[in-house]
Order: sequence, then C-alpha cells, then structure tokens
Amino acid sequence: MFRRLFGKSKKSSLPRVAFYYLCEQIFDTMIQSMTGYGKAELNGKHKKITVEIKSLNSKQTDINTRIPQAYRSKDLEIRNRISSSLIRGKIDFAIHLEHTGPSDQPSINTETVKSYYQELKSIAQDLDSKEELLNIVMRMPEVLDLSKKDLDEKEWQEIDGLITSALDQLLNYRIDEGKKLAQDFILRIEHIKTFLKSIQDSEQERIDTIKLNLRQKLDQLKESVDQNRFEQELIYYLEKLDITEEITRLDIHLEYFLECLNQSPSQGKKLGFICQEIGREINTIGSKSNQASMQQLVVNMKDELEKIKEQILNVL
Repeated sequence: MFRRLFGKSKKSSLPRVAFYYLCEQIFDTMIQSMTGYGKAELNGKHKKITVEIKSLNSKQTDINTRIPQAYRSKDLEIRNRISSSLIRGKIDFAIHLEHTGPSDQPSINTETVKSYYQELKSIAQDLDSKEELLNIVMRMPEVLDLSKKDLDEKEWQEIDGLITSALDQLLNYRIDEGKKLAQDFILRIEHIKTFLKSIQDSEQERIDTIKLNLRQKLDQLKESVDQNRFEQELIYYLEKLDITEEITRLDIHLEYFLECLNQSPSQGKKLGFICQEIGREINTIGSKSNQASMQQLVVNMKDELEKIKEQILNVL
C-alpha cells in the first residue's frame, strides 16, 4: 500500500502538507500507544463513585487494582475485563468511593469494648484519663464490626458501566497518541530515505575515488604490475566494499516498517524487530563506506533510527 502511495522513486520526501494529509486519510486503524487515561464518575444519593484507569508502557500486561472492600469480590472479573481490552501495558485501576450522606458504616462491638476497658483499667493505673484508655481500647482487635455486607447488584451494574466508559476513554486516548506516534515515525522514515538517496547518489563517486587512490598509490611504488591481475584484485576489493545489497535491503525494511504501521492489531513488537534489521543494514553501510561524507549520512540515519526506537517502546 505504501509503495502505491509514496512510490518507489528515490527522490526527496513528500511535501509537508501532502505528508500530513496522507497521515489523516490513511491511519484510521493504525498503531496504538500504551499510554492512556480514562475516568468516569457516578453521583448517587449518598455516595460518589469514581473509576480511574491509567496505563503506561510495559513488555507484558501488569495490572494493579485498588478496590474498596465492598467490591473486592469483583476483583478477578475486573482484571479479566482489563486484560482482554488493553492487551499490554502497566495498568493502574482504582475505584474511589466517597460517602456524601448516611451509609452503612462499621458498627462498634459494645460488649467487646467494655471487656477490653475493664481489663486494661485494672492493669494500667498510670494512665492519666479515661479518654486515653478509651483511645487504646478502640485500636484493639474486633472492636469494630467489619462483617461483610452483600454486594448490591444494581449498584454493581452502575459501576460496571463506569468501568466500560473509563476503558473506552483510555482506548480513545491510546488511538490519539498512536496517531501522533505514527506521524512522527513516517517523518523519520522519510528522513532516513532521504539520507539513503544521498548515499546512492554519491556511490559512484565513492567507487571512482577508491579506484583513483589505489592507482595513485600503485604509481608511487614505481613498479610495473600485471594490469590484468591488478584489475582482478581491484574488482575483488570493490566487491567487499560494495553496499548495493545493503541499500536494497534497507529500502525494503523501511517500506515494510511503513506497511506495518497500518496493520491491525497494533504491531509494536514487530516494529521493534524491523528497527533492529534497519539498524544492522545502516551499520554495515557505515562500516563499508570508507568515506567521510557518507559516514556523516550514516550518523544522521542512526540518529533518526534511535529516535524511532525510543518511541517504539510506547507502541502497543
């Protein structure tokens, strides 16, 4: 697809206006970022419930939940929903419960408090006041009745809707961030292509320079040589420095990278592998170039590739 859009021409990058127009038109189902945030709230009669989901980049799915005790029984269900919706990332999920009116608060076990009080009173004569003794008693085990109340299914259905809404927001956030990343990737791939085109344009000049330098050094020896043997050795030497295959493979990798940007689902790991192959070809070109101007172009390509690699870590 990208070959049809960008063409096989080795000319310079697309004009900036056309570049961004293509980005808007093409990438409706492109890569997604692992960074995202979603939030949904419900204001009930006596309580306010807030669901928040945040995700960051991670090699695997890492889910951390913070759920009030009343909804702890739904923890596994929540984790399954998150893992099936978000696939990868370090994910923080939280349900915040705020009471705005009368609610079922833990009750005090009166008999337990009295028992603790009488026992402590007989052995703690040095305490200054009853208030101080009572503060100690209230921190003792089983003073508060924390018996679990049955979960209100109607209330849970409302919370379930909040989770859905928060997940949708986070997914939309990931898509929007993915669009920005894709635009940046395309721009940097086009930069690498431009540098690669400059290398191709200077390739014949590089070869001619190598030939000339070898002949000059041979002439300085002032020794007669077999011209046929010299030509054979020269061909062998130039073949070792030839970068035609590397240029071809690098161009193929760049095209494949662009194609994978638009594959569904998002191809973060695959793009990372392609970057490794791109890096290998660039390094090989650099090691064979033996020319200062070409080395500078190689350094520029490496710089663009490193910027891509940094952002690839955020791609789903």
